[in-house]
Amino acid sequence: MPVRSVRKGLVPVAAAGLAAAVLLTSQGSAVAEPRPTVAQARARLAKLQDQADAMVERYNTVNERYKTARQKYRRLDGEFGRERAKVDDLRDSVVSAASNLYQYGEMTSVSGIISQDDPSRLLSALAVAGQVSEGQARTLREFDLATRGLRARRGKAKVAYDDMAKVLADVAKERKKVERLVGEQERLLRRLNEFNAGDSGSRGIRYDGKASGNARVALQFAFAQVGKPYRWGATGPGSYDCSGFAQASWGKAGVKLPRTTYQQWAWGARRQVSLDKLQPGDLLFSRGLGHMGIYAGDGKMVHSPHTGDVVKVVALDAYWRGRLMGAVRP
Repeated sequence: MPVRSVRKGLVPVAAAGLAAAVLLTSQGSAVAEPRPTVAQARARLAKLQDQADAMVERYNTVNERYKTARQKYRRLDGEFGRERAKVDDLRDSVVSAASNLYQYGEMTSVSGIISQDDPSRLLSALAVAGQVSEGQARTLREFDLATRGLRARRGKAKVAYDDMAKVLADVAKERKKVERLVGEQERLLRRLNEFNAGDSGSRGIRYDGKASGNARVALQFAFAQVGKPYRWGATGPGSYDCSGFAQASWGKAGVKLPRTTYQQWAWGARRQVSLDKLQPGDLLFSRGLGHMGIYAGDGKMVHSPHTGDVVKVVALDAYWRGRLMGAVRP
């Protein structure tokens, strides 16, 4: 066989072999792609925790807006219902007055007048008849006012409902973002064997610090929650996020804090205290307002940290590492 033909025959074989080698190499590298090191996983986890802290508080803020919008709608809808019932009650009296006038030949169509959308037309017709008693006139005036009020209530309730629906859509979007981040947090923590499910029935530990008054009550409650799991959006009693934990602790002492870190920081604008003059019970806030805790005295803080962890007491300097933004005294 001529050498020339042999070389021609080898070309496709060599190309196929080269392609297979490339394929196997690429497959092997894909399969052998190293998993992140422990250090890389921890770095990613720290970044996720900061992102999740901020996102959870944004979710909480939007959720509070939804609750406010829902309360407003329910109040206006209730007022609309009461106005409607009042109109229905007065309508019988108006029909009776119009019927009496019709019997005396002063009106041509009771049903036509009563069915008018605008009660002022009914009032005009009855006034022209000249046969309205003082009692009937009072009833008609009440009917007119109630009907106008009904239309106003209905309009306000509709606006409030639309606002509530829009905010609810925002809540759903924020919830999806949080769930995605929290899911990644949990996977990393489990891989590092650092996921702590906690105990929702934990009886905590005893507070024996120097706080007094309502600050002592708040810290006694806070320490009794130690060991309970962090859960985003939770306000107790079996689990908490950071701001929900602070709210519940000070609520036990009779102080009604707003729900989120942003709201609590704004609420405490005139109650801020210098970081070198902290007292047990003061609220502590991180930069960016993604996280918060309660100063426990002796350089320690009690807080609900993040997904995969539990309510705990930590050394303030070691935990915050220069990220402490400020403090508020309830």
